[in-house]
Amino acid sequence: MYHMPLYRPPSEADNLIIQATLGCSFNRCSFCAMYRSKQYTERSLEAVFADIHRAAAQWPDANRVFLADGDALALPSEHLLAILRELAHALPGLARVSCYATPGNIQRKSAEELVLLKQNKLNLLYFGLESGSEIILKKITKGATQRRMIEVLTKAHASGMKVSATVILSLGGRTYSEEHIDGTIALLNSAPVTYLSTLQLYLDASIAAEFHRKFGEPFEAQDDLAILREQERLISGLNPPQPLVFRSNHASNALALAGNLPRDKEKLLLQLREAIEGVRPLRPQFMRGL
Repeated sequence: MYHMPLYRPPSEADNLIIQATLGCSFNRCSFCAMYRSKQYTERSLEAVFADIHRAAAQWPDANRVFLADGDALALPSEHLLAILRELAHALPGLARVSCYATPGNIQRKSAEELVLLKQNKLNLLYFGLESGSEIILKKITKGATQRRMIEVLTKAHASGMKVSATVILSLGGRTYSEEHIDGTIALLNSAPVTYLSTLQLYLDASIAAEFHRKFGEPFEAQDDLAILREQERLISGLNPPQPLVFRSNHASNALALAGNLPRDKEKLLLQLREAIEGVRPLRPQFMRGL
């Protein structure tokens, strides 16, 4: 029943997925090849409702739903609300709906619209932060500034929604490593997020040339040791405005970490130091990927 390829966050692995849109409305980030084979489409309510009822017949006790594809939040609010209400009607035990969200998606929704969506169980937004550095955000064609991302994250938080943000380690290469991490620290210390996870940069062969062209200068890739030091710098500098759950358990990472910040900062830093010193093993290369 799905239009492939289909992607979802790792934490949605056991949840029901409904495609409210196809592709990504922005689809210009130079590091991302996920939806390059698709044209962005807002699926009709008739088609989405049909998928909901087929899924509910097979899995009537489903209580969590992820709305795919790249950014269901791009839908007009009335359209999205209709989907949320149909999900609640079809799945009596529904507790949470989530979706990807871009900075532009959140910006275009009013505060009142976000609150209404939250009241209809759209509780969690997955937000690709990637970097807080103005230089890196331009080089990767993110379409947002540090200030804009702080504004929209604060707006989403004020609505009562939870935000799960991701940062891509090594996105600045060797040249901009400190710039990338320091800008990201500044952003995260100014904007409330509920969950934070890191990924390591992985360029699909289909977009590698585009990434290097848009970067605008030679990109020097980093090895695992340098990336672990980036992670160490990031965690050392984080003093978030509210406690957050931290994870680096995505399959792209050389080292899986889990904890809460700021509570577990020293524990996480110790694990990183052990990995840097070769005491703690890293995930083998053949087990890594997106």
